[in-house]
Amino acid sequence: MSGKARCVNGVMTVDIHEMYAPDAKKYLERLLKTAGNEVREIVIVHGYHSGQALMRTVRTEVKSRRIHHRGLDMNPGITIYYLREKQP
Repeated sequence: MSGKARCVNGVMTVDIHEMYAPDAKKYLERLLKTAGNEVREIVIVHGYHSGQALMRTVRTEVKSRRIHHRGLDMNPGITIYYLREKQP
């Protein structure tokens, strides 16, 4: 279970194409817990041609107090998490 993640200027991009939905949920929830305050957005590339399970998981099942709101991209295979600052 390994998503490809990179962070540039406060925007972290994560590719979870090859993950199963339960693994992606755990991975993203852990990532949200460990991401520092310098991360303001997480762009999640989940795809949509190979089924809807990952998209549904990313958009409705991943829970974290850090997620201020979720945004959609023009590309339906991408979801964006806009984050709150981490509380001490």
